[in-house]
Amino acid sequence: MTVGVVLMTYGAPSDDDDLPRYLSAVRGGRALDDALVAEMRRRYAAIGGSPLVRITIAQAAALERTLGARWPAAAGMRFSQPTIAEAVSEVVRRGAERIVGICMSPQWSPLLMGGYARELAASCERAGVAHALAETWHREPSFIASLAASIRDGLAQSDAFVLFTAHSLPRRVFEAEPEYIAQLKDTGERVAAAAGLEDGRWAWAYQSAGHTHEEWLRPDLVDLFPAIGASGATDVLVAPVQFLADHLEVLYDLDVAAAEQARAAGLRYRRIAMPNTRPSFIRALGDVARGTAASALSSVA
Repeated sequence: MTVGVVLMTYGAPSDDDDLPRYLSAVRGGRALDDALVAEMRRRYAAIGGSPLVRITIAQAAALERTLGARWPAAAGMRFSQPTIAEAVSEVVRRGAERIVGICMSPQWSPLLMGGYARELAASCERAGVAHALAETWHREPSFIASLAASIRDGLAQSDAFVLFTAHSLPRRVFEAEPEYIAQLKDTGERVAAAAGLEDGRWAWAYQSAGHTHEEWLRPDLVDLFPAIGASGATDVLVAPVQFLADHLEVLYDLDVAAAEQARAAGLRYRRIAMPNTRPSFIRALGDVARGTAASALSSVA
């Protein structure tokens, strides 16, 4: 059986002119504030544009090389091109009889990620192929091992206080789906244990809170910098547990904005390398794809 794999993420604006359309799509069609568009335009310009689409396409190609010819893989974006529907069509054109969809976030939230599941299901129905979705896979041993190796690589340069992060959410989302936050924190705890981090040498925080008037989850990572410095640490190593590629929230929110705040607090800022196409991470994706196919698609007629 030939099983196609579709890696799904949110995408990025193709260029500066595409930014308003992209932001409107991400925000569900809500009206855009001119100040917000200008600020986001400044941020994308500061990092030279988001590499997310390019990296996700490269991850799909690397995954296909790892799994072999009977596992065609493609990348599909929810808010830009190539779309999820286009990715499904591509792997079907290349012989896929079944499809595994993987959201490029190891933790699962029906509220936040249900749109990916619905688009995948609709696209597979139109193509006439059965599919399965890998939901939460944050406990996948090979994924935890890969992230822990990135921590150890970061600490090899010099000792540092490790700060695990995930994208902040409105408190109403947390109250509706507390299990999602539990998965995020569980990821950090498992990676800390696998990396051999001692208690008191790491902490949990949020980042990238949205531009809205409602309450978002805290603490923000920059809120912890003064206390980290006061503890005697000279370096902070930031380790996102939810992001699997370089994109705006990594390259700007962390490497520009948070790094500036760390320096203001007297800390040297470092960040672990994102998984991107790291071989150990691609092997972890392969484990997720094979496991999902074996458990959900093997008996499909």
